[in-house]
Amino acid sequence: MAFAPAYLETYAAGRLSEKVERAREELQGCRACPRNCGVDRLAGRTAACYTGRWAAVSSFFAHFGEEDCLRGTRGSGTIFFSRCNLRCVFCQNWDISQDKTAGREVRPAQLAAMMVRLQEEGCHNINLVTPEHVAPQIVEALPHAIEQGLRLPLVYNTSGYDGPASLGLMDGLVDIYMPDFKFWAPGSCARYLRARDYPQVARVAIAEMHRQVGLLRFGPTGLAERGVLLRHLVMPGYLDETRAILHWIATELSPATYVNLMDQYRPAFHALRFPELSRWLYPEEVEAAREIARREGLSRLDERGPPPFFARG
Repeated sequence: MAFAPAYLETYAAGRLSEKVERAREELQGCRACPRNCGVDRLAGRTAACYTGRWAAVSSFFAHFGEEDCLRGTRGSGTIFFSRCNLRCVFCQNWDISQDKTAGREVRPAQLAAMMVRLQEEGCHNINLVTPEHVAPQIVEALPHAIEQGLRLPLVYNTSGYDGPASLGLMDGLVDIYMPDFKFWAPGSCARYLRARDYPQVARVAIAEMHRQVGLLRFGPTGLAERGVLLRHLVMPGYLDETRAILHWIATELSPATYVNLMDQYRPAFHALRFPELSRWLYPEEVEAAREIARREGLSRLDERGPPPFFARG
């Protein structure tokens, strides 16, 4: 059976229009993310994410730096949203995420046109990067994109700091959830993310994503079609937190969860202000993280090959 993205069924059943109304209500007293600022973003007011009525987009393009099962031979169609709801002191994209004026505001029809343009360029999926605070605006854009012929899987590429209301909106729309799980200890999250509640929020959010779409599944060409792809950036000196996160994944989600243990940490943004984060990873730390995963029974670890990865896309 040919793959059909989840949002087409939701649209055909008439449920997407209901979600659009709920999305606008969510913006009126904003609860789009766990900050729960409560400001009226419909009126253009802003708070923690510096984003008012319209989503701000930094860039959109065919991205070949994602996991092989997303990038394929023609790239993952990434849309980078600006002004993140976290304050990671080591953010490598700080100029996009932390600048209050980053990106340009786009209306729903403009955001939809970006999705369709990426499809026309041959991308394998639509990859929504840092969508936590603009989930309502994404929902508003989807009917326009569907009516213009969008048929690609929708990837929700998130920090894991997602609100339950927004994940409720995404239920029946997202095909692939790609959350981070950054730190386990509240103290670490307060120090490095400026969000002490991150671990509890991330556990609830990722469990809900898993409930919605299940384990990652692939199509005949090896491209991901539906499920959870979970990322964890290995941090220097924090293997104990890696161990706790991987244990939770294996025992509370499934040992068959697809996990990308990322090894590309480098000191960026304000990381040099924190001596413990001011160095690159040691190779033995990366290997130790992979060994922890294997001991926990996590057998589906992402392995990256040189592009092009697929014989056919």
